[in-house]
Amino acid sequence: MTGRGAIEEGRQLLPDGSGRGRVVLAGTPIGSRADASANLRATLAGAEVIAAEDTRLLRTLLLRLGVETHARIVSYFNGNELQRTPELLAELAAGRSVVVATDAGMPSVSDPGYRLVCAAIEAGHEVTCVPGPSAVLVALAVSGLPTDRFCFEGFLPRKAGERQRRLADLAGEQRTMVFFEAPHRLADFLADAAGELGDDRRAAVCRELTKPHEEVVRGGLRELAEWAAEGARGEICVVIDGAGEPDEDVDALALVQARIAAGEKLSSAVAEVAKVLGVNKKELYQQALDAR
Repeated sequence: MTGRGAIEEGRQLLPDGSGRGRVVLAGTPIGSRADASANLRATLAGAEVIAAEDTRLLRTLLLRLGVETHARIVSYFNGNELQRTPELLAELAAGRSVVVATDAGMPSVSDPGYRLVCAAIEAGHEVTCVPGPSAVLVALAVSGLPTDRFCFEGFLPRKAGERQRRLADLAGEQRTMVFFEAPHRLADFLADAAGELGDDRRAAVCRELTKPHEEVVRGGLRELAEWAAEGARGEICVVIDGAGEPDEDVDALALVQARIAAGEKLSSAVAEVAKVLGVNKKELYQQALDAR
C-alpha cells in the first residue's frame, strides 16, 4: 500500500552509518512480556549501549524474550542519572545510539530518561522512541471515567501535609486525573483525596495491570480508602474523576460567608465549600479574606 494513508514498514532506529548518535526510548511491557513488540526485540538485540533502570531486571526481560544482545549495559536510575548522563552523551558524540529501558513502561514518564533526553536535544542529537504499553493510558482506558480530557499527576509528595495541599490545588481540576502510588501509601492517599476532593468523588484503583492478578476496583474515594486499608499489593494507578463544570449560579463566597456567620471557622468553611463545589480552595480562601 502506498500514499498518505500507508503504514510504514519501520524506522532505522539503531546506527545507520551516518556517525550520528541517537537516543532511543524503549517502551517495555508493564506486565505481560507478550506485549513486547517485534520492534522492541530488534532494538534490544541490535543495541550498542543500553541504559537500564535495573540491569538485573533488564537481563531477566532479555532472557524471557529470548533476545541476545552484545550491547554494553549500564545502570541508569534516579540515584545516578545526573552523574551518568555525561557518560551517555559521550557515547552519543562518538556516534553510538543509546537505548534507554526502564523496569516497565515508557522511559522519562515518572522514570529515568528525561535528563538524557534534554541533554541530547541540547547537544543536537536525535531522540526517538519505540512505542510500548503505558500504565497511564491503560488505567485511564479501563477506569470507566471520562477519557476525552485528562492529566497525569504521577506520584504526589510522601508527606501527608504536602500531599493534602497538592490535592487541595486539584479540587477544581475538571479533567480526569491519573496518579501513581505505592501500595503501602495507597490508603493514606485515598483518605487524603476523599478529604480534599469529596468522599463520593468517583475513582478507580488499577492494580497489577496486564499481569495475572490484574484488578480494577471502582467506587467513591472514601469507599476505596476503606477498601485499601485492608492492604493492597503490586503496581498501582489511581484514576480520579474531574470536578466537572462549576455551577455559575452558586456563589461560593456567599456560602463561605454564611457558614462563618453561623459560627464556623474561615478555614473550615472554605475547605467544605471548595470540596462540595469543586473550586480552588486557595483562591476561595483569598476571596474570603479580601471580602472581610
